[in-house]
Amino acid sequence: MTDTLRDKQRDMTRRRFGAVTGSLVVSVLLGDGCRLDGEGAPGSDGRLTARPNGSTKTSAEGEHPLGLDGAVNRGAILQMPSKSATGPIPLLVFLHGAGGSAERLLARFGKAGDDAGVAVLAPDSRGQTWDAIRGGFGPDVTFINRALERVFQLVAVDPARLAVGGFSDGATYALSLGLINGDLFRRVVAYSPGFIVDGETHGKPRFFFSHGTSDDILPIDRCSRRMVPALRQRGYDVTFREFDGGHEMPPAIASEGMAWLAAK
Repeated sequence: MTDTLRDKQRDMTRRRFGAVTGSLVVSVLLGDGCRLDGEGAPGSDGRLTARPNGSTKTSAEGEHPLGLDGAVNRGAILQMPSKSATGPIPLLVFLHGAGGSAERLLARFGKAGDDAGVAVLAPDSRGQTWDAIRGGFGPDVTFINRALERVFQLVAVDPARLAVGGFSDGATYALSLGLINGDLFRRVVAYSPGFIVDGETHGKPRFFFSHGTSDDILPIDRCSRRMVPALRQRGYDVTFREFDGGHEMPPAIASEGMAWLAAK
């Protein structure tokens, strides 16, 4: 991570949490109607319409771009597990951090998905980060929906193990989409998230959080240690792993998240 990106993320975190004096998670989860500047713009409500097809037989293998709209630089990558499966398999929609890309996220993720037998769909955000981080839901939701529609044509997905997850800004976006689309995503994996964007919730997904105790980009005390209790108070099942480290996704933690996702 560059120093410039680190500074931008730190400033963004201060603005987000400073603007609401630490009440963001409470406002989002307990419904007091507080919204951040820039939210509520006309556009999508964050809802996804793509759904797994029970008649699909898995035909995809290996790792390859989906080639949506001929997008090469900001597209989506499907990574299939090397282990063969006789039935529907778990799928993770995995979202990169600010200034990142699907390709770099998958390289950082290593073999965690493959070892757990999880298919991974990694889309690129349309801009430097995900739309609702700085504004409202819109083009990123549309692109993720199209990518999912394509994957559901290629992969027999187990609906009970369909998840959305991410790292940093990607984890923030995954938490937000996961709550809004809990009837689609039964599980949500958040590696070092920052906050939750307001939206109407559906379903009752389960959550896996991880966060470094020395994170100086998205401090754990302002982020996961506030969100986890708030979600639990609302009746959500949350697994939370704190680790000694900074703003990162250690291999052991990445693997634990995938094992949690893949468990039946």
